[in-house]
Amino acid sequence: MKISISLLFITMVVSAQAQDYRWQQRVEYSMNVQLNTQNHKLNGDQKLVYYNNSPDTLTKVYYHLFFNAFQPGSMMDVRSRNIADPDRRVADRISKLSEDEIGYQHIQSLKQDGKAAIYKVNGTILEVTLSKPILPKTKTTFEMSFEAQVPVQIRRSGRDSREGIAYSMTQWYPKLAEYDHQGWHAYQYVAREFQGVWGDFDVKITIDPKFVIGGTGKLQNPEAIGHGYEKPGTTVKRPQGNLTWHFVAKDVIDFAWAADPDYTHERQQVPNGPELHFFYQKNEKTANTWKNMQPVAVKVFQFLSSTFGKYPFDTYSIIQGGDGGMEYPMCTLILGEGSQAGLNGVMAHEVAHSWYQMTLASNEALYAWMDEGFTDFASSEAMNSISNQPNTHAGSYASYFGLVNSGLQEPASQHSDHFNTNRAYSTAAYSMGAVFLQQLKYLIGDDAFYKGMKRYYNTWKMRHPEPNDFLRIMEKVSGQQLHWYYRYWIQTTKRIDYGVGSVTERNGTTLVELHRVGEFPMPIDLVVTYQDGSKELFYIPLNEQLGSKPVEDKSIKRTDLADWPWVYPTYTLQVNRKPADIKTIEIDPSQRLADINRKNNVKVMSEATPFKDTTQ
Repeated sequence: MKISISLLFITMVVSAQAQDYRWQQRVEYSMNVQLNTQNHKLNGDQKLVYYNNSPDTLTKVYYHLFFNAFQPGSMMDVRSRNIADPDRRVADRISKLSEDEIGYQHIQSLKQDGKAAIYKVNGTILEVTLSKPILPKTKTTFEMSFEAQVPVQIRRSGRDSREGIAYSMTQWYPKLAEYDHQGWHAYQYVAREFQGVWGDFDVKITIDPKFVIGGTGKLQNPEAIGHGYEKPGTTVKRPQGNLTWHFVAKDVIDFAWAADPDYTHERQQVPNGPELHFFYQKNEKTANTWKNMQPVAVKVFQFLSSTFGKYPFDTYSIIQGGDGGMEYPMCTLILGEGSQAGLNGVMAHEVAHSWYQMTLASNEALYAWMDEGFTDFASSEAMNSISNQPNTHAGSYASYFGLVNSGLQEPASQHSDHFNTNRAYSTAAYSMGAVFLQQLKYLIGDDAFYKGMKRYYNTWKMRHPEPNDFLRIMEKVSGQQLHWYYRYWIQTTKRIDYGVGSVTERNGTTLVELHRVGEFPMPIDLVVTYQDGSKELFYIPLNEQLGSKPVEDKSIKRTDLADWPWVYPTYTLQVNRKPADIKTIEIDPSQRLADINRKNNVKVMSEATPFKDTTQ
């Protein structure tokens, strides 16, 4: 009996450990860095407390050294010069950098708990062999000294951008790679996405006092800094010589900043939300557009917080810098010049990343569509709401259809760096991710969809959700099965194509034959418009879904029909009216299906249309 009880206990423990894979590592960074604005060198000391919350004993750790990508012959350089459609911002520019223009991060010393650690550099990855293993549920402290050279601005980070911003300091420090139930995510920096460990940052930046800094976190010494950070009426007591800016950020996955001597710093308060900070060079190209953009930014935060879940931090900075638009915790760097619509649009997109990357923090490298696509969807919804435009997401659908027609489509489930073309990646990540959500509304209805989106955010914030986590939330909210949809849309390149086939008369009724032309099955909304102007919706569920969506439009009669099994290429339904009474028959009039051939979705009836009477 004792043996049986022991075996039962062991079985229970092993079972619990096997299922407990949602642990998360944690980091606490303390950094003190000095930027020499004459030679663009950065010297820093970094203390990192690393919490191993995993069940594994770690004998190595890995750091990202992103600046090393900006050297001739790097993987980013070679990839850009060999891919069929290179990013025009990169092209062959890295290969032409001189020694004083390249980027690098040199490790000068590295200790673990006071003892020297062995390390080697492999491109943009630092591999560290530990002086002692990190046991499960323990912590260790790394102390590092490093020197970096800020590269000429080419992609995201760097100095002297095309708009004249002095420093865009992103991916600027040795950053510990993520370790989770899949293992180490120590990817070489080739082009695109990132992953980070949740933690706290305490960062001191010493720089020429002429420079103004905006970035992640809250400034701790505004009275010593000034530059618009101080409270109104406060006297700034600035010390002599270089200024040291002290920022603190908690529960974030990264730390970014930008610096320029000509920044204008302005603020806006979001009601029941964060204080917004705006940093830009005010001139004839920016003065009006940035001023006009600020109230729009306030409305974007209000919409996203009310629709998808509350923004969790109390500040956010929108900063002119970088090479386009790039998201970071509590801030973004965006190009400052251009049209009002363009500025508003890129601002809204980068702000929405604060929900799907900076708060949820899915692994962008593996599931870019969960970040970029969800962000594109949310920012489009926000901007359409603000401008009172319909939420058609037409641009995302058009981009997807264009990719299909090009013959370049690849499964969206690939690692972001491994697509054959930039077009295939960007369409899969941005457009297909947004269409994924818009079609989900078609599958489960608006009410369940928006309820599910908010529950997803509130359930999984600060927890690195994966596809199954999102799908399970949506299944629970809708009461339907949805994994089949994910598998078809994300893991294959199968396409949706339905058509209206033959129309025949039988015993005073109309038989309509529908065709599944494509390989991708979906439930069908079929709307019949009668000659008297009335309409009837025939809803055909898909058997894989094991359920039906609620009635969406109560102004139209809805008739629910039997399931359409996905293996059947055709489906015949009966309309209890004569063909002569019917004006049009249309599949998916809401156009939420990403049907690659809409020409066969509609049949227009007329008196000249011959009908075969199938009466026996």
